[in-house]
Amino acid sequence: MAPSPEKPLGRVGRPVFFHRYHKRAMQAVNIGGRAVGDGQPVFIIAEIGINHNGSLDVAKKLIESAAIAGCDAVKFQKRTPDLCVPENQRDIERDTPWGRMTYINYRYKVEFGAEEYAEIDRCCRQNNILWFASCWDEEAVDFMEAFEPPCYKAASASLTDLPLLRKTKGTGRPLIISTGMSTMDEVEAAVNELGSENLLIAHTNSTYPCPVEELNLKMISSLKSLYPGVPIGYSGHETGLPTTWAAVALGATFVERHVTLDRAMWGSDQAASVEISGMSRLVENIRDIEKAMGDGIKRVYAGEAAARKKLRRS
Repeated sequence: MAPSPEKPLGRVGRPVFFHRYHKRAMQAVNIGGRAVGDGQPVFIIAEIGINHNGSLDVAKKLIESAAIAGCDAVKFQKRTPDLCVPENQRDIERDTPWGRMTYINYRYKVEFGAEEYAEIDRCCRQNNILWFASCWDEEAVDFMEAFEPPCYKAASASLTDLPLLRKTKGTGRPLIISTGMSTMDEVEAAVNELGSENLLIAHTNSTYPCPVEELNLKMISSLKSLYPGVPIGYSGHETGLPTTWAAVALGATFVERHVTLDRAMWGSDQAASVEISGMSRLVENIRDIEKAMGDGIKRVYAGEAAARKKLRRS
């Protein structure tokens, strides 16, 4: 049966449902005074996540380094372990930097509380860099609200957790949703639930680190076509920087990369992270790409005048 006129086939080979936000021109979203969207500087996020390994000193070094590198924001992860760790995982023992312990105890070991986040807040203000978090449960959202973050992010693992998405969006703050490990049906269901207001979508692959052949960067263009009213960005978990630069060239309005002091440090996210020197290069070259993109209007530049006069026969 041919698809109805209301449900044309999309790039993914199945009906694409067009809602009111599909007809809207893309509007920039305000995150802490920074406009994020097409035609705006790329919003660059250094994800600290849990790469601090429970050390406030490490977290502060990463904040200071990200600010020096020119990042716009740093991002943490916040969980309530009793709500996030499945019962069948809690008592499994694992080796950690603090010795062998159960998984639930490890999760508490790497969680910062109110005192640590108050210090993180002070450190970010002193270094003129925004900070926010991915909240993995509703209690974590309530916890973070005390710090009035400029936005939130929903991790790829939370894309199908509609109660959590509703709770986070209900704060009224901008929400970035990440699309790793998700089908297009799941992405569409989340967007339908949330609406397009103050929403941003990050294309990503949730393999850590991700093989380059699975990055599928053309999904950035696909998402921009499907959701022209929504800023589309990229959250990278690959090793190296060129593919993130390519994401910017493809139109990503924001990018996120994990940051670390040393990729050899203990932790599941370290190997897919960018060290400080790399983060500086990432930012510097993104700004060069922005300048190089131009406006698409053909013109003869002043620097070409001499060559034009010398080399043209007629």
